[in-house]
Amino acid sequence: MTTSEHHRTRPSVRIARRFFGVLIVAIGCLVAVVAGAFAILLVAAELPSAVLFLGAGLVVAFVVALLIGRAGSAVAGRGWRPALIVSVAWSAALALLFGLTFLQPFPVQPSAPVPAGVAFWELPDGSRLAYTTSPATGPTKPVPVVFLHGGPGTPSEGLPYGTAELNAAGYDVYSYDQIGAGRSTRLSDVTGYTVERNVADLEAVRELIGAERLIVIGQSWGGSLAAQYLAAHPDRVEKVVFTSPGEIWPAAHPDTDVDPWGELTGADRERYDELTSDPRFLLQSVLLENNPQAAHSLIGDAEADSRLHEIAVTGRHLASCPGGPPADGEVHQNPQGFYTNQMTNADFETVPDPRPALQNLDTPALVLRAECDYVPWVDTRDYRDALPASALIYLPGAGHGITDQAGPAYLEAILGFLAGDQLRGYDGEEDPSR
Repeated sequence: MTTSEHHRTRPSVRIARRFFGVLIVAIGCLVAVVAGAFAILLVAAELPSAVLFLGAGLVVAFVVALLIGRAGSAVAGRGWRPALIVSVAWSAALALLFGLTFLQPFPVQPSAPVPAGVAFWELPDGSRLAYTTSPATGPTKPVPVVFLHGGPGTPSEGLPYGTAELNAAGYDVYSYDQIGAGRSTRLSDVTGYTVERNVADLEAVRELIGAERLIVIGQSWGGSLAAQYLAAHPDRVEKVVFTSPGEIWPAAHPDTDVDPWGELTGADRERYDELTSDPRFLLQSVLLENNPQAAHSLIGDAEADSRLHEIAVTGRHLASCPGGPPADGEVHQNPQGFYTNQMTNADFETVPDPRPALQNLDTPALVLRAECDYVPWVDTRDYRDALPASALIYLPGAGHGITDQAGPAYLEAILGFLAGDQLRGYDGEEDPSR
């Protein structure tokens, strides 16, 4: 090769080296993003502090970008300073973009004073359960009625439907916010939200009331909890009512799914999709799978509960029969419990089947099934089939929120059951609504 030919090729070589050097730096920036994300998950799994796992992700992203960038700079014939400048700038940009995308807090429900009539039970571990109560107005019967709300984590507000009539029949009535929901204590360790904890809390409630036995009325998830309590403490339950109960055991029918959200339409569907596709919400979901405490560190109870409240509002019509009276009343502000919802549901997937224990009991049980309940029929039927002394009453024209459209029939069935009436139940195997 002549000298002139040598000089003619050098610029092209330099251009090629710079191109490949820049390409390596760019690849390094992309690899840094992936490495930083993995670092967040790895550190969060062991150190559930948002400052630590987010900081670790940023440090790893910077180091990876610097190391690969330094290689690119070497290929381009440059020193380490361009790589350092690019790494610092890229890390700063990542931090800013991450902050704007994932660290903008959800709106939080404004705090409100505790309504008159709400009191608190103190549990041995220092946590508190908020409750309301109404004493009997007729000749008092020795066994009180305790209502269990749904969710998990979806409390009601105030006294349940039918309280006055139950009082007139001689029953003291209690309704409480389960742990992690409503105005009850939020646990610092979210893994403490378990089915066993809820069963233990109900037993503690019985002791605090000073009752030898209880009449338990469980709505939705409250029905699932009532079944678990009955299996664990059969001698403490006088009678039990399951109203639009959730699954008695999640593994009983793995091909069915209690998920009403697919029925959302219109503005409610748009709002639901908006709330559940938010990047911060998605990151919280990933962290929940990785380490629930890490999710709790990043997004605290007030923020998470407020987001669950917004999501729940989009589905307020799903608890009614289509074409029935709309559920357009004022939405109460008793806070939802996000972490008790997520963790208790996850734990519910792991508990033993309670049906073998229930099948040996003679506890009188009433199961109320609404025509438009979104819980699969087979899940409701499980309660009737598992409890020998049970009756299943079918209520047409109502949905999962059974008292919204069939309140009088609901109350008539419960009062008759508690009075010892022989109720004519549905004994068929097929869904009575078909």
